[in-house]
Amino acid sequence: MTNTQKIGFIGGGNMAEAMIKGLLAGSFSADKIMASEPSELRREHLVEAFGIQLAENNLALMEHCDIVVLSIKPQIVVEVLEEVAGVYSSDKLIISILAGVTTDAIEKFFQGAPRVVRVMPNTPALVGEAASAICRGQYSSQEDLVVVKQLFELVGKVQMIDERQMDAATGLSGSGPAYIYTVIEALADGGVREGLRRDIAHALAVQTVVGAALMVRETGEHPAILRDQVCSPGGTAITGVSTLEKNGLRTTLMEAVSAAAARSRELGGR
Repeated sequence: MTNTQKIGFIGGGNMAEAMIKGLLAGSFSADKIMASEPSELRREHLVEAFGIQLAENNLALMEHCDIVVLSIKPQIVVEVLEEVAGVYSSDKLIISILAGVTTDAIEKFFQGAPRVVRVMPNTPALVGEAASAICRGQYSSQEDLVVVKQLFELVGKVQMIDERQMDAATGLSGSGPAYIYTVIEALADGGVREGLRRDIAHALAVQTVVGAALMVRETGEHPAILRDQVCSPGGTAITGVSTLEKNGLRTTLMEAVSAAAARSRELGGR
């Protein structure tokens, strides 16, 4: 894509903000970025922080933008799409980041062959470390897919998948940061219980998770191999891992992914 295209966000929440930051860092000019947002506080923040344009309403945004990102709650998607459908034309690309809502469910609101690409990013986009899964709708082109991939690479890593896998990605990476935040909190609590000061326990827990994740990413090794390298015979780490296995951490995390994927299907009415 080129920065001559105008990109608009229907909904100006955290994910839209992360994308706006990435666009500006990637040489997009603020006058090529637009948002529509019902909250006056959020509108003021977006203008003050980034200098972008605000649309009068969702209809105006759809009219003026080449690429439109649906960054709203799934529960209001019908209301929003019914509002903007009348001004959509096939020269516009629609990107949906709505959990559970299929490309087919979006396409049916528009006439002709609407170009829709679906993305499931996650909140680490705010620090440039998102994990985003992308799939295409039936009318979008390979070129559209490339454009969306380039956009989301501005805020992290991207994986291309089939739409039938999107609920699984929602349960894993879309919801996954919440699981890891819980793990960090629990590790820090364990350190406090064993006598560490809270701020020190928190800092050690955060850096441990960051370091372990980077080891997996940078070495390319399977996590089980890296874990074995930490677990010396009769040592502290293998004793701790044994406790995790006994209490079902692995099964609990797997079930969390499945439960979140099931909820994604519910949100999409499936």
